[in-house]
Amino acid sequence: MKRITLRQKLRYSFDNIMSKGTIALISWLGIIFASIIILAALVLYVFQITPEGMEEIGFLDASWRSLMRTLDPGTMGGDEGWGFRFVAFAVTLSGIFILSVLIGILNNGIESKLIQLRKGRSFVIEKNHTLILGWSSKIFTIIPELLTANENQSKPVIVILAEKDKADMDDEIRERIPDTKNTRIICRSGNPNDMSDIGIVNPQDAKSIIVLTDETTNTDSQTIKAILALTNHPERREHPYHIVAEIKKRSNYEIAKMVGKDETELILSDDIISRIMTQTSRQSGLSIVYTELMDFEGAEIYFKEEPGVAGNTYGDSLFRYKDSAVIGLQKAGGEVLINPPSEHVIEKGDKIIAITEDDDTLVLDSARDYKINTAAIVNSEQDFNKPESTLMLGWNLRAKIIIKEMDNYVFKESVMKVVSSFDIPEAERTEVTSGLENLSVEFIIADTTKKSVIDHLNVASYDHILLLCYKEKLKLQEADSHTLVTLLHLRRISDETGAHLSIISEMLDIKNRELAEVTKADDFIVSDKLISLLMTQVSENKHLMRVFEILLNSEGSEIYLKPVKNYVKTGIPLDFYTVIESAGQKSETAIGYRIASEAFNSRKAYGVKVNPVKTDIVTFSDADRIIVLAEN
Repeated sequence: MKRITLRQKLRYSFDNIMSKGTIALISWLGIIFASIIILAALVLYVFQITPEGMEEIGFLDASWRSLMRTLDPGTMGGDEGWGFRFVAFAVTLSGIFILSVLIGILNNGIESKLIQLRKGRSFVIEKNHTLILGWSSKIFTIIPELLTANENQSKPVIVILAEKDKADMDDEIRERIPDTKNTRIICRSGNPNDMSDIGIVNPQDAKSIIVLTDETTNTDSQTIKAILALTNHPERREHPYHIVAEIKKRSNYEIAKMVGKDETELILSDDIISRIMTQTSRQSGLSIVYTELMDFEGAEIYFKEEPGVAGNTYGDSLFRYKDSAVIGLQKAGGEVLINPPSEHVIEKGDKIIAITEDDDTLVLDSARDYKINTAAIVNSEQDFNKPESTLMLGWNLRAKIIIKEMDNYVFKESVMKVVSSFDIPEAERTEVTSGLENLSVEFIIADTTKKSVIDHLNVASYDHILLLCYKEKLKLQEADSHTLVTLLHLRRISDETGAHLSIISEMLDIKNRELAEVTKADDFIVSDKLISLLMTQVSENKHLMRVFEILLNSEGSEIYLKPVKNYVKTGIPLDFYTVIESAGQKSETAIGYRIASEAFNSRKAYGVKVNPVKTDIVTFSDADRIIVLAEN
């Protein structure tokens, strides 16, 4: 065995000391520094080496003189006596060396600390904050919505944990969202799927947690891992988390629900976007209503327990809020009822669900004289029992959901023509069309970006046009470009012929949606922005997920825009209380209206008014519509 030398042992000990970090090095320098001062003081004291003119020197005085020489070499200039000069010179050289090393260590230590801070690895001590795990383009929709929601809060905080450099995250947020209002945004670098990294952002004290995943990865698996890291954390809190996460594939929904249990609200994005596209394609202006309900600008949906309406009926509660539109109830046990029967009695512990400007505007009105114009109420019904025609341009997995959903809404002998630039396998066609009761589907393979193809489709003859991305066939930007070219062809035809086209388009990238720019209410572009808005809303109130699940389901009550002449007489001034009364007689809940003369005015939300003040006087025309919650 090779013999270890003393030099190697000393070198090994020195290396260990150096590896212990800044505090350990400073401590060792302090020990050496003190030892030199004490040794010099002892030499001066024991041998009574004094400056010339001084008869004797005490130990404390010798220590003080030695310390001054180490800190200020200039004090040695006036010394006399060669013995004292020699000791002072030795102490001064030692001091210069030690102080130089100390300055270097401090400089490196401060630099290392700054680098560590830039990496974003320090613990977050915030409480009641909104925590975002992950980073994607959705974050630039979610953050502004949270900023708006937090405007009436005291010192709100958003904390972000992502596998991204903290400085880069800070820079991107400052560039895209320069005004964060009264909210502080704190970024930390780490893996959202790693338990130790998640501990940095203090999820135990978070108000809500939004899980985002990189669009380039297997998003569902990453989402499930992040939920597991939260719920199985050894230091997790006792009371349930409020987690909101997106799931792409229905096949992964059950396992994600099993992992997250009641602590997690899962948003099945493909399913939700497909349902929104189906509903909005069939009703002009409905897209504006959904956008209004999902963002924090204007009116949103809030829950509130109101003892003042307990014992009253749901129908009576519709009139009790002048500045809010009641849409349903949440039972004391958690069950959500949207547009329940008018005679349904509100019990103690039930919560009112209403559309209102903010959570503090859902206030009971003391006035009970509603001045309903009963003479203006009309009890007619429009006959909607006629076939519809739909043109679908493009194809992806969402198309299957859209076709099945469309079959639930349309009447017998309705038709759909699917035009795809890529071949759709026969097995996939059979799977989609099997079980359809009201809708027949025709498939055509043709390049939808070509002018000749679009011109020969006679697009103006269709009631609805759906434009889908080839997200399984093309890369994201290429798929959006393909959709954008087809959309421009449709707009060209509309401009050239003056034809009214109802177009619902799908864009994968939020930036491309902004590039496409909506031209009218019937030219609606669906993107992941809707999912971002929904995730933000649900992060503020988990029960909102039940509301949107009901509204987007073909069974139960949905949102409809129906002719105003089915409810009230046109051409006469009246308030919204009269409209509510007329809708209630049809077992419907009126929540707004659309003025046809403003259908092309983007500054007035294309004529859509959700949650109007009930005392405001309006004169409707025959072309106007009432926005209601109804079963059909």
